[in-house]
Amino acid sequence: MAAAETNGEHPAPATVASRSVGRRSLSRELVQALEQLILTQHWRPGDKLPTEAEIVRQFQVSRTVVREALSRLQAAGLVATRHGIGTFVLEPRPPAMFRLDPDELETSFEVLAVLELRISLETETAGLAAARRSDANLAVMRAALDDFADNVARSETTVAPDFRFHQEIAEATGNRYFAEIINYLGTTILPRTRLPSSRIPPDQLTHYLQRVNREHEQIFDAIARRDTDFARAAMRIHLTNSRERLRRAQEVS
Repeated sequence: MAAAETNGEHPAPATVASRSVGRRSLSRELVQALEQLILTQHWRPGDKLPTEAEIVRQFQVSRTVVREALSRLQAAGLVATRHGIGTFVLEPRPPAMFRLDPDELETSFEVLAVLELRISLETETAGLAAARRSDANLAVMRAALDDFADNVARSETTVAPDFRFHQEIAEATGNRYFAEIINYLGTTILPRTRLPSSRIPPDQLTHYLQRVNREHEQIFDAIARRDTDFARAAMRIHLTNSRERLRRAQEVS
């Protein structure tokens, strides 16, 4: 199908057809459809994707599904979102030596194992970020935390800003291997993406997310102060708490 252009954007054919599946399945279908459009060069490197509203209309899915799909494409290194501008297709990355596919993490027990990996990895990442971060890194982290808080207030998904915060900490190390590993792990290993919403009562969800972001703020403050020891400690506490929250959810399931 030839790609028509409008203001530099390439509209996409609506290819997500199934309406009888859950949100996660719809998100996965949409990821596959958008990924195919990128890999077949319907959208080429540098092209701007349609807006969220246009993708909602074209694929007949919710805005939440679109945001989750775009977050997963970003985690896969296929697109990048420029705050306030749009989402753009990236140049293909060379084949990776290391790949952990989040779709293969079918159980919360597997996510717990990955959290143990993250604790060891991101604890050191936070310390290095505190020592090496730039003002530009801090600005991206700050924007991610502000978006997280705004999304909580609007009862919208916080997965994308959560991942962006951790991703920018890895970028701030100046070591591309840290950033690549975080990108490969992707958004879907965030513990709450593995918990059905029914596991967290609606009246507790806002409090839960606010507690998560308070932990983020402590990490941010330490990195901003260039306090490497406290940054490591704050990240370890945050990820250990995430592991325990997931473990408790397993026990009541």
